[in-house]
Amino acid sequence: MTESGYTNTESGWRSVLRHDVPASLVVFLVAVPLSLGISVASGAPIAAGLVAAVVGGIVAGAMGGSVVQVSGPAAGLSLVVADLVQTYGWRATCMITLLAGLLQLLLGLVKVARAALAVSPAVVHGMLAGVGVAIALSQLHIVLGGQPQKSAVENLLELPSQIVNNHGHAVLVGVITIAVLLVWNRLPRLRAVPAPLAALLIGAAPAAALGWDVTRVDLTGGFSSLEGPVFPSGDWHAIMSSVLLVALLAAVESLLTCVASDRMHSGPRADLDRELTAQGAANLISGALGGLPVSGVVVRTTANARAGARSRWSTVLHGMWVLIFTLAFGWAITLIPMEALAALLLFIGIQMVNVGHVRNLRGHGEMPVYFVTMGGVVLVGLAEGVLVGLGLAALLSLRRLTWLSVQVRPDGDRWRLVVTGSLTFLGVPRLTEALRAIPAGAAVELDLHVDFMDNAAFEALHHWRLEHERAGGTIDIDELHDEWYSAAVRGTRMFPAKSPFRHDRWWLPWAYRSPGPRPGEILPMSEPAPAVVSPANGGEAVPDLLKGAQEFQRRTAPLVRPLLTRLARGQAPSHLFITCADSRIVPNIITASGPGDLFTLRNIGNLVPRHRAAPHDDSVMASIEYAVGVLGVRKITVCGHSGCGAMVALLGEIPPAPAEFDTGFPALRGWLRHGRHTLARFVATESTEDDAGPLDRLCRLNVIQQLENVRSHPRLDALVRSGTLELSGLYFDIGAASVHVLHEEGFTPVPTLRTG
Repeated sequence: MTESGYTNTESGWRSVLRHDVPASLVVFLVAVPLSLGISVASGAPIAAGLVAAVVGGIVAGAMGGSVVQVSGPAAGLSLVVADLVQTYGWRATCMITLLAGLLQLLLGLVKVARAALAVSPAVVHGMLAGVGVAIALSQLHIVLGGQPQKSAVENLLELPSQIVNNHGHAVLVGVITIAVLLVWNRLPRLRAVPAPLAALLIGAAPAAALGWDVTRVDLTGGFSSLEGPVFPSGDWHAIMSSVLLVALLAAVESLLTCVASDRMHSGPRADLDRELTAQGAANLISGALGGLPVSGVVVRTTANARAGARSRWSTVLHGMWVLIFTLAFGWAITLIPMEALAALLLFIGIQMVNVGHVRNLRGHGEMPVYFVTMGGVVLVGLAEGVLVGLGLAALLSLRRLTWLSVQVRPDGDRWRLVVTGSLTFLGVPRLTEALRAIPAGAAVELDLHVDFMDNAAFEALHHWRLEHERAGGTIDIDELHDEWYSAAVRGTRMFPAKSPFRHDRWWLPWAYRSPGPRPGEILPMSEPAPAVVSPANGGEAVPDLLKGAQEFQRRTAPLVRPLLTRLARGQAPSHLFITCADSRIVPNIITASGPGDLFTLRNIGNLVPRHRAAPHDDSVMASIEYAVGVLGVRKITVCGHSGCGAMVALLGEIPPAPAEFDTGFPALRGWLRHGRHTLARFVATESTEDDAGPLDRLCRLNVIQQLENVRSHPRLDALVRSGTLELSGLYFDIGAASVHVLHEEGFTPVPTLRTG
């Protein structure tokens, strides 16, 4: 096991040499042009971006909590830095970066990193999209040979005149650079060289060869030209707000990138608190050395993961390569035209408006947050845009959390009121309006399906109930979720996060429903189940099917009607489910399936007569032929169960026939002849430690035998051999309420899916 958690036979250093060193070179080639471009966009010295790349690679890489995340100067912070440089100057901006790093370091030490994940991704993506638009608008002016304005709006307004008065050579360099960026990754043989590097080299080549009139990158003095930080002068509230803004924006971007990086590799998961601490240390050092703010960057992280990085050595080495290149070959950077860097930034800015994020947000109703945040960043400013986006996200979340549905309608000689959602003071007007629609003295069925009820809502509902009953009306209250109303009447406190969900009563046998145990309540094992009375034993009849149909029509039908309306056009089940007619086996419960999933065949003993078996029976094969031939079912499952009465009969324990069956059970005896192969298999099979006696073993062997009986039919066997048809066996232990997968060698329990 290597440092990154990958299992292989290579030693640690061999893995570094084989995987991390090549990956670090790829990231280095991506990082250099991006760092130069972000320096330009931030209005900082060119060397400041290289310092941030070196520190982000070496410091954040060595101390970080992610295996593949690469840190360095980020385009998402360029607008903030540019504003700070204009307001306080570059050296004061470095001090703000240093203080922001110190704040991040403290936040990481107190382990609050996961709190950053509470920020809506719609706000983050909207912020980055807004930054991308602003960068693209500003850099487009440089590509055209001019100078960017102070704001995105001014850049947009000045764009027509800039297009008219463009400088030809600058435009040519920009067009060449963008063209290379567009086509480079579509050339398979050239992908080894990163597109940003290739674009800058190809864009610079004709400018140098033909002596075009372009502006060159100024790296005079290299790292030595940078000066140390100084304390900003001005309003301390504004300064500390700037420190907080840089710290939080860099932290959120880093941590979200860190979470995303976990999806890019199979190594150990990221430690967010450690990563935040590393980001703080990197920003502290970068600010002290005169560098840009540092954060985790998606582009470089993705390049690192795709290049096969296995450990943090790749990130550290890429920082060392940037340092060595700048010290030894800094002169080469001065050959790059500023217009080429601007074109690179223009391309990156456009890419930051990610259409994929918009699609993902559309399904969750968060597109307004995305576009409002993006618009706020472009039109007003980054901090203001983010605050507006956060406010809108909070309002939408509050609206969802307080969503309430109130439906009232007459239902025969009664009135039916259904309240669903969170019943708070915000919903009291809607609730009272519905209550006023109910005539005085009417019989009312009130269904409360609420996950929260505050005091204002309770007071309104309870006062109406007392007044309605005083006027001669009746109210039947049924709480389908938590008992918020009942608890308030009793004076009991409810805890939203701890109160258990009350299951609806549909799955309980009739005898377990009211009167008797409360709906959804299971009797303790020590208590006998209530007797199911019938006219035969002198008691009252159990609720009949008509009562059950009424219950379905009242509660379940409104929920499933849209689904059944679609299914009415035709059925397309995925499984043919052959199981016993035993009343304790409910296929939809033990498979968690719904209408349209299972084509179910039930008979005594879940038997499948063999091909040309005697006595002749077509009923089972007719169902199989229809499922496979007409409905196109490609999976057949035979499900047996414990304590099967048919298997008891096979063991010779057929119950005596009552007087009205003076000839015994000829049809039952004839049907059970199809189980003789199961009995023969039982006799030939020895007992094992995992069975619970002869009957349990016979019930399990019966499933295996019926699967073999299915294959005795030539057409079905041919489908199985070709892989068109799949057979499987299940066994339901009634007493343990557990499902097992059966096969020739034995059985295995179906694993329980756990959440949280």
